[in-house]
Amino acid sequence: MSQLNRKEVRRRIHKRIRRKVAGTAERPRLAVHYSNQHIYAQVIDDASGNTVVSASTLDKSVEKGASNVACATSVGKLLAERAKEANVSAVVFDRGGHLYHGKIKALADAAREAGLQF
Repeated sequence: MSQLNRKEVRRRIHKRIRRKVAGTAERPRLAVHYSNQHIYAQVIDDASGNTVVSASTLDKSVEKGASNVACATSVGKLLAERAKEANVSAVVFDRGGHLYHGKIKALADAAREAGLQF
């Protein structure tokens, strides 16, 4: 029996999610990705194929860029602030095939608290 590695399983889950989740001009898609070192989040309009705003732990305004819950919270707040400036108030959440806990949940909760609607 062949075994799948974790990356391949996550990719399959993400493909299944993307069949149902798509961003429009009114409600763009909030896509989240993380690696061992950084966390990345983008608000994407899939209809036009453009990234509206983005934030990550690589930004200067995020203190101590790492891939943990505290940094995910600050990235979520930063993304929500930038989305407000770009006149985006509601998004569709795309967890990227990751489970909704830990870093993903912290980022989503911080974005909600900062005024972004899911």
